[in-house]
Amino acid sequence: MAYCQLNLLFWVYIFVAIIQFGIFIAHGEPKVPCYFIFGDSLVDSGNNNKLITKAKANYPPYGIDFPQGVTGRFTNGRTIADMIGELLDFDEYIPTFLVATDTQISKGVNYGSAAAGIRDETGSHLGGRISFNRQLHNHNTTLSRLFHLQRNTTFTNEHLSKCIYLVNIGSNDYINNYLMPTIYTTSHIHTPYRYATVLVRQYAQQLKTLYDLGGRKIVVFGLGPVGCTPTEISIFGTNGSPCVESINDAVRQFNNKLRPLIDELNHDNPNAKFTFINLTSISSLQEGSRLSNVPCCKLRVDGQCIRNRPVCPDRAMSEYYDGFHPTEIANTLIASMSYTALSPMDASPYDISELVKL
Repeated sequence: MAYCQLNLLFWVYIFVAIIQFGIFIAHGEPKVPCYFIFGDSLVDSGNNNKLITKAKANYPPYGIDFPQGVTGRFTNGRTIADMIGELLDFDEYIPTFLVATDTQISKGVNYGSAAAGIRDETGSHLGGRISFNRQLHNHNTTLSRLFHLQRNTTFTNEHLSKCIYLVNIGSNDYINNYLMPTIYTTSHIHTPYRYATVLVRQYAQQLKTLYDLGGRKIVVFGLGPVGCTPTEISIFGTNGSPCVESINDAVRQFNNKLRPLIDELNHDNPNAKFTFINLTSISSLQEGSRLSNVPCCKLRVDGQCIRNRPVCPDRAMSEYYDGFHPTEIANTLIASMSYTALSPMDASPYDISELVKL
């Protein structure tokens, strides 16, 4: 009975979400003046395209369902960040730092970079990527441009304090760091508990930097169940479980430390409105959905799609597009529940719709 109820709930919510996005038309001004996006391949929309790296998605079959086709997004259609932008009533997708013009930056910039992590060395074996520290540096560059254009620091700071900042990073610090002991030393130095402690401590400093740069309404995504991704299952095996539980346990320790950090940041910083999005809680709704966990595309060894190979015909029935990244239908659920949470477990202390009004 519980399984049937969960399955029904999932499809009802997906139906509502699809209608919500399907009828999306921006009316008037966006709900916030600007929207800045930081993170990894879950939000990257093309920042890696000109880097020398294996971590890029600027080739088919990526973008097969995206209106503009291939852009560098690691999915068949829209990312979580794209959909949240739609819900915020932006009439265009936020441009990448790579191409954002002076006219565009006042409405936001996407700094996301595939393979990027909280730690600077994360993902280095894949080639170029823009770490979170570097993304913060790029954001400071954007602010310098804004201050120059506005020539009014007070106005610009007031403008920034009303904006939404989305941060979705940390998965690569496991996938492309801690879980690769032959390349990185972190797993030799730290237990999973200690690694989570060190990682969250560094993340805290970076999030404080974002606050110091003028961010106030800051949405911080926890990590999803990395041990349930097709590629990690293929590499490590599950011993009969649905997922690699040792990986999920390690990631859970990170999330368990991140949630209290959000409360601490709100307590210690005047007018701070950080909020935590619980991807593990949101992902639990998908467990009873009967979405296939078989990747839609044919995979390279590193879990990305092989160029120009056929993909599954019904992407709406698959959770993963490649070995790591959700399909647009899965992104729809995550974006919808981040924006309007079904439960306090999904978003705390605010969902994004509440954050907008503060």
